[in-house]
Amino acid sequence: MELKRVVVTGLGALTPIGNTVEEYWNGLINGVSGANIITRFDPSKHKTQFACELKNYDPGKYFDRKEVKKLDPYAQYAIIAADEAIADSGLTSSSVDKDKVGVIIASGIGGIDTFVQETKAFVLGDGTPKVSPFFVPKMICDIAAGHVAMKYGFRGPNYATVSACASSTHALVDAFNLIRLGKAVAIVVGGAEAAINELSMGGFNSAQALSTNNENYKTASRPFDVTRDGFVMGEGAGMLVFEEYEHAKARGAKIYAEVGGGGMSADAYHITAPHPEGEGAVLVMKNTLEDANLPPTAVDYINVHGTSTPLGDVAELKAIQKFFGEHAYKLNISSTKSMTGHLLGAAGAVEAIASLLAIVHDIVPPTINVTQVDPEIDPKLNLTIGKAQKREVKVAMSNTFGFGGHNSCILFKKL
Repeated sequence: MELKRVVVTGLGALTPIGNTVEEYWNGLINGVSGANIITRFDPSKHKTQFACELKNYDPGKYFDRKEVKKLDPYAQYAIIAADEAIADSGLTSSSVDKDKVGVIIASGIGGIDTFVQETKAFVLGDGTPKVSPFFVPKMICDIAAGHVAMKYGFRGPNYATVSACASSTHALVDAFNLIRLGKAVAIVVGGAEAAINELSMGGFNSAQALSTNNENYKTASRPFDVTRDGFVMGEGAGMLVFEEYEHAKARGAKIYAEVGGGGMSADAYHITAPHPEGEGAVLVMKNTLEDANLPPTAVDYINVHGTSTPLGDVAELKAIQKFFGEHAYKLNISSTKSMTGHLLGAAGAVEAIASLLAIVHDIVPPTINVTQVDPEIDPKLNLTIGKAQKREVKVAMSNTFGFGGHNSCILFKKL
């Protein structure tokens, strides 16, 4: 069968450096750090006392008091970003068949804040299981997609994808495939995460994954730097509206770019560490370009996973050099996690938006906080250090990798 073309017609973002897409993009191109001392709880006994929290976030601006009680923060973030993306796309038009509009919203952990708060209340109480009737529906990873569908009456494919930090890119690839196969005309797709709490921070600290640079927290997320010591936790949501091209064109929708291809692979190597030679990363990029029917030389920009971990950054860049060969030196590469921190299951969607906007504006967002590049990294690679760079971006890719060896990649191209 002939596959349908898929385009992006709506964007929504709620991030540590901006609570709308416009604010987020301005934060990116101006190299703003979203890191600060944690305000959500007292972090003084934790090895890591900082994170990239949302700024000036008040759920009362978006939801009434009863709704707030029924929604874990991760679901709140998802709904807010979805509202922006849907409004941007004009999908609420009466001409759109809601039976053919889906919602796929990923999360790596889901309602872990609800889990923590309910557990604390139980443990600190008298042992009586006085558990909220909303405990389970607030906590489960699929509920955000359900809430958005119920709010708008979208009755198409509806579920969550879960693959740790690759979760929302897997959601994007799924949405792309469903639309091009004719299973939906549009899908609201993305990811949300709200994991800045005592247990999450403690768990990632125990796994030695987080930066503990409490003295220099503003610059602690420093991908590729020789002094990097782990990732910085972030939170928020990113949402996109993927739509079948002819359907978008027929209703006069604004089109940001075309979804060119998507790829998936596994490292099959270790529960938390990447393959040292980046074998899974090479495979996912290869699969993506084959899916897009494009040569490696077509790619202008890669928004890398780039978490600021000692092992991960080097392995990913090795994979890029191995796969792209000499063209690797003509690429712009950047890690926007240097600004937003790592949004875990929401990272792929938020970074896909950055990749798309690089195409729209012909500007590559920077990698900030790098003062000395790790000597294991080829100095000829353009890591877009310090400042955004203007260049024509016709094709951009976004890589995401998750604990368990899960890899996913999405490719966008100018229409």
